[in-house]
Amino acid sequence: MSIFSHVALGTNDLAKAQKFYDAVLAPFGITQKGPYGDNGTLYGKDSPEFIITKPGNGEPATHANGGTIAFLAPDRASVRAFYEAALENGGTQEFAPGPRSFTPTAYAAYVRDPDGNKLTAYSFKDE
Repeated sequence: MSIFSHVALGTNDLAKAQKFYDAVLAPFGITQKGPYGDNGTLYGKDSPEFIITKPGNGEPATHANGGTIAFLAPDRASVRAFYEAALENGGTQEFAPGPRSFTPTAYAAYVRDPDGNKLTAYSFKDE
């Protein structure tokens, strides 16, 4: 069971964000679960857990300094697929896929989405 109800990120261009997230979340089996009103999209496996949306206050979306959204990847290949999909769909590189020193089996990639939000994919499976 997750400790979160959901995670939401703001976007200034919903169509561009949908294209990006459709591609980068596919390696994890995460798909669109429907609209979030007129200004957003719900994503998840079995139920909505991740939302991209235009901010409700009408102000531009901005990204957090020091904030990162981490997706759990089933294996190292899906970390690499996440990274490649991000770069092919308007994302930018933060840190290329590779081992991380946090645990002996940590393997991750870091990217920024088209709105500048920092994302990572982590696998803790040894390959």
